[in-house]
Amino acid sequence: MKKIIAIDLDDTLLDSNKELSAGNLAILKEAASAGVQIVPATGRFYKGIPEVIRDLPFINYAITVNGATVLNIHTGETLYEACIAPEEAVEIMEFLDTLPLIYDCYYDGWGYITASMMEQVPEFITSKALLKMMYDLRTPVDDLKSWIREGSRSPQKIMSFTRNSTEYRDEAIRIIADRFPGFRVTTSQPTNIEVNSPRADKGLALRSLAEALNVDMEDTAAIGDGLNDLSMIRMAGTGIAMANSCREVLEAADVITGDCDSDGAGEAIRKLI
Repeated sequence: MKKIIAIDLDDTLLDSNKELSAGNLAILKEAASAGVQIVPATGRFYKGIPEVIRDLPFINYAITVNGATVLNIHTGETLYEACIAPEEAVEIMEFLDTLPLIYDCYYDGWGYITASMMEQVPEFITSKALLKMMYDLRTPVDDLKSWIREGSRSPQKIMSFTRNSTEYRDEAIRIIADRFPGFRVTTSQPTNIEVNSPRADKGLALRSLAEALNVDMEDTAAIGDGLNDLSMIRMAGTGIAMANSCREVLEAADVITGDCDSDGAGEAIRKLI
């Protein structure tokens, strides 16, 4: 039986409506009772994780912001952190200004966005659940680049949204990755692009947590669906892809389970325990 199971949230543990099903909740409780560390591994910052998950008494650690942080949620201790230097963040944002998209950043566990871009959010995001998250979890500032410069702030992630299809998103990912080689450029939603520090990686974060808990990587498992899950799918002892995963994750996984709307995560965990 695995000692650590790292689970992505959106379109993995959570269904397409961003909700935790009764079936998945039941199997989480069963796994925790068996002694497994259940670890949310998400692109969200900690306060952006739904309360229904944050309030689970058996959740002790969280991998957040695509692996930019690993938190002990009871003590508040940061076990691992990988941020983007202020000057690098501004350079990336200046380049994003040349592309047809909007962007924000995560800093110190919260989201910030230029006020004029916040006004454009409904033009770029059509999902009601995602739109609510944007309004609930972002603070507008006059100009994000100036805000970073003036405060010498080191973001944990820069996230952008394209107005168009996944086809343009994929093209933009290639453009950004070519311009900033070494940075981690991934996606977790149909039209979003996420840029992290080279060291912000769910796989590295999972390994650092395993080391802190004296757990061999062979005794870990990871479940995910998007490009930002790929590294932990590859690095875990058992990598599990949702049926709704992107091609790269499906190809890298040891196991493929059901989709997020049919309790695929719970199905995989049940087999692991």
